[in-house]
Amino acid sequence: MNEVQESLKLPTKTRQNMSGVVFEARQGYKSKDSKRQNADISNAANAYAHSYIPILLLFSNQLDEDLAERYANAQWHILRGTLDGTALTSTYLFCRDVIGYDLAAFFDRNSATIQKEMEQILQSLLNP
Repeated sequence: MNEVQESLKLPTKTRQNMSGVVFEARQGYKSKDSKRQNADISNAANAYAHSYIPILLLFSNQLDEDLAERYANAQWHILRGTLDGTALTSTYLFCRDVIGYDLAAFFDRNSATIQKEMEQILQSLLNP
């Protein structure tokens, strides 16, 4: 948590009051929906009001850089769905190194099953 606080450049007094983090988990984030963005920024303010650091946890790299900058300016910490970087920047390295579960390996082991299930679901929705 200290590394996240440092990366966000939180003031010392704010750091002393933080009691944890709260996650917003998403597959990706390509939306330019200002209503969604404003709600997320409001949620971040609410998290800080309750002494939590908001973290956007993405399972992919789908994040528009303008949006990433807007969230960073609202003091969100962003973990991207990549195998590169560190536990401070990557969802999958965070899961492996901090949580202790290799989520990337889970997806590797189960990708055929997940793909098959998704295809069956899509077929049932598209072919009534």
